[in-house]
Amino acid sequence: MRIAVLAGGIGGARFLRGVRAACPDDDVTAVVNTGDDVTLHGLRICPDLDSVMYTLGGAHDSERGWGRKDETWRIKEELTVYGAQPTWFSLGDLDIATHLVRTRMLEAGYPLSDVTAALCRRWQPGVRLLPMSDERCETHVVVDLPDEDDEGNPGTGPAKRRAIHFQEWWVRHRAALPAQAFVQVGVDDATPAPGVVEAITAADVVLVAPSNPVVSIGTILGVAGIREALAAGPAPVIGVSPIVGGAPVRGMADACLPVLGVEVSAEGVGRHYGGRADGGLLDGWLVHDTDAASVPGVEVRAVPLMMTDDDATAAMVKAALELAHL
Repeated sequence: MRIAVLAGGIGGARFLRGVRAACPDDDVTAVVNTGDDVTLHGLRICPDLDSVMYTLGGAHDSERGWGRKDETWRIKEELTVYGAQPTWFSLGDLDIATHLVRTRMLEAGYPLSDVTAALCRRWQPGVRLLPMSDERCETHVVVDLPDEDDEGNPGTGPAKRRAIHFQEWWVRHRAALPAQAFVQVGVDDATPAPGVVEAITAADVVLVAPSNPVVSIGTILGVAGIREALAAGPAPVIGVSPIVGGAPVRGMADACLPVLGVEVSAEGVGRHYGGRADGGLLDGWLVHDTDAASVPGVEVRAVPLMMTDDDATAAMVKAALELAHL
C-alpha cells in the first residue's frame, strides 16, 4: 500500500512514527511543512523536517520535546558571550552539524529535496521525507509589537504593527502577542517539490496528521498544485484532529485558528478543512473519543487520539485506514 502523509512539527513526527509502526511494509511518503524554516547565524534551519528526521531516526530528545538527545550547548554559550543575536533561539552543537551540512549543500546549488534526501541517508527514517517545496517559503505573523530599547527592555513608546518571523513569535514571545494575520512569504510563487504531487496522486490513502491546521497543514496546502492534486487524486483523504476537548494537544493552534475565524474544536477544524465533495479536503475525519463533530459530506469517527506511545499512535493510524475502507 502507498500512503502519503501531510505533516508538520512534533505532532506530525509522532504521528509518522505511528504510521511506520502500523504499516512497516508499506510505502510511506511524508510531505512536510517548510513554512517554519529560518536562517539564523548564517545557517538554514528546517525545524519540521528535522523534527521528523530526528524522531524517526531515533535521535529526538523526548524529554525536552525538540532537538537532539544527548545535546551539548558550547557553541550557543560562546555565541552568548560574544553577544551574537538572536539569543532567543537555541541551537545545540549536534544540531548545528545538520544545519552546516544543509547550508553548504544549498549554497552549492542543491535543491532542498536533494539535501533532505542526503541528510536522511544518515538517519534512515524508514519513510520518504519530502519538503512541500524547494522554493523558500517562510511564515510571518503580523502583531502589535511593544516598544523596546536596543537591549530588549520595555520602552515607553506605542506598540507598532509589524510582521515578525513565525519562529520569533513562537519561540521568543511564546505566542503571547495576539496574531493579527499570518503571511506565508513566498508561497504564492512556490511549486511542489519533486515527487510531492506524484506521491499524492499515486497514493492509496492520504493522511492529514494532527499538525497545526494554520501554519503547518495550511501552509502545505498553500503551495499551488498540492490542494489540486488532493482534489483530483483517487485516494481517500483522512484527517486526524489536533484538537482534543477544545484545546490543542501540543503547540499553539488555539492562538492561530481564531485569526481565521475558526472555532477551536474538532468540529471547527474539520469544517475548516471541509469535505471533498464540497470543494474541501476531507473524506474522513477522526476525532477523540470524548469529542463529537459534524462535518458536511465527511464521515466522522471518534477514537482515542492521544499519542502516548507508538502502539497507541499505530492504533489511531489503523482507525484512519479503516475509515478509508482499507
